[in-house]
Amino acid sequence: MRDMWNEDGRERIFGGLATHKARKSKAGPVQPGHLEFLVYAYPNPGVVTGDTAVADPTMCKDDAGTYFIFSTAPGIQILTSTDRTAWTYAGLVWPDGASWTDAYTGTSNGNLWAPDCTYVDGQFYLYYAASSFGSQNSAIFFAKSTTGASGSFTNEGLVTSTVTGDTYNAIDPNLLITGSTWYLSLGSFWDGIVGEALGSSTGKPSGSSVTSLAERFVNSGAIEASVIFQYGDYYYLFSSWDICCDGTSSTYNIRVGRSTTYNGGFVDADGVALTDGGGTLVLESHGDVIGPGGQDLMTDVDGVVIVYHYYTSTGTWLGINLLDFSTGWPVAF
Repeated sequence: MRDMWNEDGRERIFGGLATHKARKSKAGPVQPGHLEFLVYAYPNPGVVTGDTAVADPTMCKDDAGTYFIFSTAPGIQILTSTDRTAWTYAGLVWPDGASWTDAYTGTSNGNLWAPDCTYVDGQFYLYYAASSFGSQNSAIFFAKSTTGASGSFTNEGLVTSTVTGDTYNAIDPNLLITGSTWYLSLGSFWDGIVGEALGSSTGKPSGSSVTSLAERFVNSGAIEASVIFQYGDYYYLFSSWDICCDGTSSTYNIRVGRSTTYNGGFVDADGVALTDGGGTLVLESHGDVIGPGGQDLMTDVDGVVIVYHYYTSTGTWLGINLLDFSTGWPVAF
């Protein structure tokens, strides 16, 4: 039978599978005649093999059934797979560097952050950011390719940028295409997530205004890495909270809210507006999986897939799970 949740976020199950290690619970002694098994409230990442060291992964799939993951790196790393399990390093988006980003990274051939891939009608659309830690001197750029292969992308130029003193930061782009509408969410670490309309023919902003989509209260922590994903009657806004990129000291976690419109009105499962600090947990640290975040979503033949990175004592790794929306809210499994 099921008992209560333990203080450390793990569920107690009496009479569980013998493959789990029986331990004493913080919630009290084991009932006589029963073994007690601890199961984390969040699933471990699915099995992946090969080249799986990534940060801020985004995944898309071409018409031939090949999966592509693009991730943070100088030149933007590319991984490919035919089965979403075994991954192979496939070079860089910009194997000769991206000199047009140097003014934002502060160095020649610096890290390019948090790419976002969308594959539509035989075309890869890739948005990515150039910045440095602690800076609002940041920019988002756009690229295209028909193959997704290393060196095949064309530089479509600057999309948007920020400077010190702006109310948000031009990092972590995510493209939503809904009908004929293109919409970019981005940001931010500074003052939350914003969105802006793009022209579908240019992939660039169609105006100068941005809309606030999600914020956290002052001094309550960071919010970034947005993804707007349409499922059923709702648009779901995913984001990563707290501290990334600090190894096993990272506190990254994945949150979500939903709305019936793509450009505002997002609330969490308790009805708290995301612009008022709301956000329902989807994944957080558990067991040896530290700081999951930097996520992306994609619909595949077996359901909705979430990809993310997480930390262990040996590095930063690719996490892949499926999401169940049957309750109206995403649950990883």
